[in-house]
Amino acid sequence: QVQLVESGGGLVQPGGSLRLSCAASRILGSINSMGWYRQAPGKQREMVATITRAGRTNYTDSMKDRFTISSNSAKDTVYLQMNSLKPEDTAVYYCNANLYGHLFWGQGTQVTVSS
Repeated sequence: QVQLVESGGGLVQPGGSLRLSCAASRILGSINSMGWYRQAPGKQREMVATITRAGRTNYTDSMKDRFTISSNSAKDTVYLQMNSLKPEDTAVYYCNANLYGHLFWGQGTQVTVSS
C-alpha cells in the first residue's frame, strides 16, 4: 500500500508557473514508478509524465517542453514543475504510484489557468 498526498495546485495566469508536489507514504526506492496525470472537465484522464525508480522519465509529447518531473528520495516526494501554463492546462492533477503492478492514486489537486 502507498498513500499519496498532492499539493501545490491553484489559480495562475497564462504564462505562469506552478510546482506540484506528491508526498508518498513509503520510500520512493520501493515504488516501481510514479507519475502525474490530469483530467479536465468532460475529458478522459491523461498521462502528463512518469519517473521510474531508476530516474528515467517519460512525457506526453505536447507537454515535454514545458513540464518537468523530478523526485527527491530524501523527502519521498515527486514534483511536477509546470512552466508557460496555458488555459488548456486547467485540470485536476493526480499523482500515481505503480507498486508491482498495483496502481495507487492521490486525491488530486486543482490547477486553473486563467486571467
